Amino acid sequence: MIRLIWTLSAHTRYYLRRYMPTNRLLDAIRRRPNLRWGIPAMLLAVPYLLIASICTNALADGAPGWLHLVVLWAVWNAMKFTTMGPVSLILLVRARIAEAVARPGVRRDGDAGESLNHAAAEPLLHR
Repeated sequence: MIRLIWTLSAHTRYYLRRYMPTNRLLDAIRRRPNLRWGIPAMLLAVPYLLIASICTNALADGAPGWLHLVVLWAVWNAMKFTTMGPVSLILLVRARIAEAVARPGVRRDGDAGESLNHAAAEPLLHR
């Protein structure tokens, strides 16, 4: 029974990660070149919160109960986009630090070779 539930949840997760548009967008934002779009992506939470607000007001006025699912869906997507901003900022800072740590070692080798070539070329210029 546990194995069946585990398998079902794994397949459901795979399907949702693969085919739902918000998950695909968030996966694209988590890639290194797109990390800068995490903060602007937080603005996508606004329409979801608007949908949740409209549906909540409709529920208060006597709309069908299935709108609770729409409210849940909208709030969940709003939370995903709201948390993506700080997460992408942390990932971007971490990636830039890693790039900065890797860069000076390469730059020192290039500077050392450049200064040696420059020093060797100076006597040739004065002849």
